[in-house]
Amino acid sequence: MADRYVMSRIRDDRVTLFVKDSCPYCRNAVEMLKGYNFMPGCLQVFDITGLDDVQDYFQQTTGQRTVPRVFIGRHCIGGLSDLQRVSWKLPTMLRQIGALK
Repeated sequence: MADRYVMSRIRDDRVTLFVKDSCPYCRNAVEMLKGYNFMPGCLQVFDITGLDDVQDYFQQTTGQRTVPRVFIGRHCIGGLSDLQRVSWKLPTMLRQIGALK
């Protein structure tokens, strides 16, 4: 069930974040990405508060169950620290998937 939930939300042409409402790291990741000029619908944020099975699925597939889980296209780049680490090449990555205006 969790695998279908996740796979139905990630797309080749968008950035998808799985977050928890109360998480400051999640808020920081969303704010960081909101600074880019995305095409409509190409930045999607899903609150998985209370969905432990989704976090268990992330543990199995990405090796981490922490949030945020950031997907650029269908590739999970990790969490906030990973997003910050690739910030210098983020514009290129976002253009490559067609997510920017």
